[in-house]
Amino acid sequence: MDRTPHLAICILLFVLMILGGTMGYVVIEGWPFMDALYMTVITLSTVGFGEVRVVSSLGRLFTMGLIILGVSFVFYVLGSVIQFMMEGHIRRIFGRRKLQKEMRGQRDHYIICGYGRVGTSICDVLASKPFGIVVVERAPERIERLEERNVLHVAGEATDEENLIKAGVEKARGLVAALKTDSDNVYVTLTARQLNPKLFIIARGGERKSESKLIAAGANKVVSPYSMGAQRIAQMIVRPTVTDFLELTLMDRDRNIRMEEMLVHPSSELVALALQDSGIRKDYDLIIVAIRKPGGEMLFNPSFNTKLEGGDTVVALGEKQNLERIEKVLNP
Repeated sequence: MDRTPHLAICILLFVLMILGGTMGYVVIEGWPFMDALYMTVITLSTVGFGEVRVVSSLGRLFTMGLIILGVSFVFYVLGSVIQFMMEGHIRRIFGRRKLQKEMRGQRDHYIICGYGRVGTSICDVLASKPFGIVVVERAPERIERLEERNVLHVAGEATDEENLIKAGVEKARGLVAALKTDSDNVYVTLTARQLNPKLFIIARGGERKSESKLIAAGANKVVSPYSMGAQRIAQMIVRPTVTDFLELTLMDRDRNIRMEEMLVHPSSELVALALQDSGIRKDYDLIIVAIRKPGGEMLFNPSFNTKLEGGDTVVALGEKQNLERIEKVLNP
């Protein structure tokens, strides 16, 4: 429960009680404001300094009421403040422990180094898929965003080997080096490759000359956002219809039409069946764009008599709900 409004109300009531006590002495005893304020404060705080002036019988009755009500309320407010502080501290402790426990349980996940514009976009896309994600980020304001979104993360430099180990690099499936500078991405790539030789690494390269260095450091793929942006602009000019189609199927996540890739599990009922007999086109209203064989061979626009095999990766185009249905059949 959020106790912040409750605490604010308690503090407001406490201030009003001080003002009420002060005005009471001013009205009943006719004291100056400062004397009345001082009397109210020492009464509520029970310091026992004694009365600042001679108090009438009515004033003593008012003082006794102020002590009974005020002291009880002061202790209540102090208790609320202490509880508020302790709850926040305990919540942070348990939050960190829960975070560490969840990260220790991660396996075959993806580590995103850097939560800037590129890293944030990557996480947004991966969040819609059944992928585990752990982000390594050092900026406090970005760490706050990660906490708000309940994203597993390690606070610190991605170039620090210990932080990569905390993120589970030895058990991860892949890593994305999306830091600001190419030198940092080279260092992260080199470190991650040494910690996990089987790791699939995608690195961001700002300059073309950095691509060879990132590959040499161990990156499987190097992506330049600037180069891709330039190519996309050029394609909009040269092939506007093709660009609109790709944006519709690949980049616009709000659209119902998608292009997805799905692994064919050996236990699938469609294994060893030709595409014409699989019912993918007739029953699911999907278009098979390509099939990638386990050895890496890519079959574009496969013929109707092409047979599916375990380990194939099918690239299909169609409505989201139909893609989800066929994926359960291909990879049960």
